[in-house]
Amino acid sequence: MKPRSVAARLPNACLPGADWADCYELLLLGERLTADDAARRALGSAPRWVRKLLALRNRIVAPLGLKAGAPVSDASLIGAFPILSGSDREMVLGMDDRHLDFRIVVEVRDGPADSQVIGITTLVRRRNLFGYFYLAAVTPFHKAIVPALLAQLNEPAQSIVS
Repeated sequence: MKPRSVAARLPNACLPGADWADCYELLLLGERLTADDAARRALGSAPRWVRKLLALRNRIVAPLGLKAGAPVSDASLIGAFPILSGSDREMVLGMDDRHLDFRIVVEVRDGPADSQVIGITTLVRRRNLFGYFYLAAVTPFHKAIVPALLAQLNEPAQSIVS
């Protein structure tokens, strides 16, 4: 199955005041994952083209004083994203910056028959005009990256390499 875009709900308790959101879901057949497992498999190891785009983003925004992410060896991270809270059904990752705050919510719920629905919701609270411009610039890439990350769940589990 391929990831599909679904309606995201605002307001959302994971980021009160969020003014932008999107959500992608994947129907996963024949495998049972916790939200932590799903988050680590989807976000813990990005395809090469995604890593290159993120490295370019980090080089561009560094002179502007924006956060580039944390070291990937930190156990309180999944990929470059700090873990804010988690349970078997939901992992919340994210960080706050001068221009915007964001949350990535990975949710797992039962699907039909022997399946699960894995969802990744992105929530953003823009703090200033630069936040609006930044989000407008990265949204086209985001709309390609998130489904690609979620699609990795259809691949056999392997050790996470960042």
